[in-house]
Amino acid sequence: MRNEQLADLLRPASFDTIVGQTHLFGPRGVVRRMVESGRVTNMIFFGPPGTGKTTAAAIIAAKSGMLFRRFNCTSATLAEVKEVLSETNNVFGAGGVLLYLDEIQYFNRKQQQALLEYMEDGRVTLIASTTENPHFYIYNAIISRSSLFEFKPVSPTEMVPALSRALSKLNADNGTQVTADGETLTFVATAVGGDVRRGIGLLENAYFAASATEKGEKNTDPCAILRDHVESFHVKIGNANDDTHYDLLSCLQKSIRGSDPDATAFYVAKLVATGDLISLCRRLQVIASEDVGLAYPQAAAIVRACCESAKELGLPEAQIPLANAALLLATAPKSNSAYLAVAAAREDVERGLGTTAPTHLQSPLFKGYRYPHDYTYHYVKQQYLPDDLKGKKYYVYGDNKTEQAAAAYAATVRREGGKKKD
Repeated sequence: MRNEQLADLLRPASFDTIVGQTHLFGPRGVVRRMVESGRVTNMIFFGPPGTGKTTAAAIIAAKSGMLFRRFNCTSATLAEVKEVLSETNNVFGAGGVLLYLDEIQYFNRKQQQALLEYMEDGRVTLIASTTENPHFYIYNAIISRSSLFEFKPVSPTEMVPALSRALSKLNADNGTQVTADGETLTFVATAVGGDVRRGIGLLENAYFAASATEKGEKNTDPCAILRDHVESFHVKIGNANDDTHYDLLSCLQKSIRGSDPDATAFYVAKLVATGDLISLCRRLQVIASEDVGLAYPQAAAIVRACCESAKELGLPEAQIPLANAALLLATAPKSNSAYLAVAAAREDVERGLGTTAPTHLQSPLFKGYRYPHDYTYHYVKQQYLPDDLKGKKYYVYGDNKTEQAAAAYAATVRREGGKKKD
């Protein structure tokens, strides 16, 4: 029985056979022209899964003649990466090492910083890939030393030839005569949202379903893959690119907002099952500020720490700090007062109000400005909003213990403060 995935067996070995990404690897593709001219620089590949990022890195390494080392950052450790980096000091790495880091968003800042020394002196050429926005998850110093290239979802038209090649290999390897018409192959290519690896896997499952007899034996007679065979395996459980996934994130937020820890635990489990930690971490951090907010200000810091811990741990252990974060939010007091305040202020900004700051707040003279620390309770009454918004109220204290304490303090300050200190 073959253990290696069919998509890996069919992995392209040249730029000409890469599926899609003609803007990068076609005859006039920018990366292709750069590599074929003899220049290989640090690169960051970003885009959806199954669009050829790993394949491209391997082809670039082969053409450059550099020592190729690959890690997946969901499971790799800094010690393992440093062991590879040490190869740059021996004869095997004399020509340079091309280090490919897949899913680099799972490496924390310290792990990413460890690469800089080797990148700067040329001992390592880094190609990093991510399915996320690189400006959010990759250390700025690495971005500044790299060229960014976007991988786009592969269109059904571009994917169909790859599926045909996969079917031909399955028939050759298994001695079968299974066919699939263009409409079926297009359905497969459309169903997977531009992910070639997923498309080949879906076709492979449908092939075995079509070629099996009622007794489960292999049928060597001519037969065809039908749409029904494909649909039997194309079950959406929610991923980062479909509406189901965003529905789950919405359900999670509404459960936390509604202070329901049981529903919260359920939706965390569902989201963890999709493998998309990044979206879950993002949503939890939003909830901490939008729905818990000033009722429990420490929640934002705690949730941030749990999310960073989850990214370092990877699955399956990541579910533990994520559950802690989610249930902390579900059981915490709630307030959206800060969210409402900035939303109300944004409406005035969008209406074009408040364009001129009060004169006493403008540099360099600050004429007429009174320094609050010179007054009792470090407070003195003066105008801060622009003239056309003078007296406008955006923030309303929430009815929770923390904000009510802040409201009481504010009342005391305004009642007893504002006297000039001696």
